[in-house]
Amino acid sequence: MNADTIRHLIEQGLPGAQASVQGEDGVHFEATVVSAAFAGKLPLARHRMVYATLGDRMGGEIHALALKTLTPDEANA
Repeated sequence: MNADTIRHLIEQGLPGAQASVQGEDGVHFEATVVSAAFAGKLPLARHRMVYATLGDRMGGEIHALALKTLTPDEANA
């Protein structure tokens, strides 16, 4: 698994989202995801939305994913 594949999966699963993913070792990653779909949702719900885009890869191919989830307004603040 690589960072670009994870970015693509997130952006495909959350239409209109923009994701930035880093990870050097192929199993531990950090992502910042900006999506209007996060509006009005608590951080845990936002994280679940991102995890849903990755499905069974979480805990398998992706050992750990640190997330920062923002709405477009939060990202521009």
